[in-house]
Amino acid sequence: MRGYYFITDSNCSRQGNEKDVIQALTAGVEIVQLRDKSATSGELYREAKTLRKLCAGTKSRLIINDRVDIALAVNADGVHLGQEDLPCEVARRLLGEKKIIGVTVHNLREALNAEKASADYLGVSPIFATSTKSDAGTPCGLETLREIRAHCKIPIVAIGGINLQNARDVIEAGADMICAISATLTKENVAEEIGEFQRRFER
Repeated sequence: MRGYYFITDSNCSRQGNEKDVIQALTAGVEIVQLRDKSATSGELYREAKTLRKLCAGTKSRLIINDRVDIALAVNADGVHLGQEDLPCEVARRLLGEKKIIGVTVHNLREALNAEKASADYLGVSPIFATSTKSDAGTPCGLETLREIRAHCKIPIVAIGGINLQNARDVIEAGADMICAISATLTKENVAEEIGEFQRRFER
């Protein structure tokens, strides 16, 4: 896992989730996460089915935020869980060993617990202050990111307040992937903006 980690956000989007995902696939992202806190189960299922078809035949894997049931229903590649969602070990029993499970963590203790519980990657959040996610919490900063990197072996996705100016610092602090929702989805050319973040990994 390396590069830009794509998450949908209909509140930030200028073009809609489906067009944003097409742009993300054009940019060559490895992960597409469907996140929609306001959708009904039926709406989320239908959207997940659409995105599953878009990702088919590409190198991108579809991850569903929070909802193990939706991931199972559309045969997604995995789920991403928050601290208040199903425990990682329970999700693993339901999904099986081959599916990807990511867990949002805010400190080293949560990171170690997630790794022990068989998470495939950690979502360290928020690195900096962000307005994209209302319940993101207090920024953990680059020091916490470095601490988690030093103690955990699984990949790290960094999110929260990341932009083109600070992305390289985040990568150097230990992030294998980064996500910058408002810095990409609010722009006219989403693929181009994602490409700029992808290039931060090359330098």
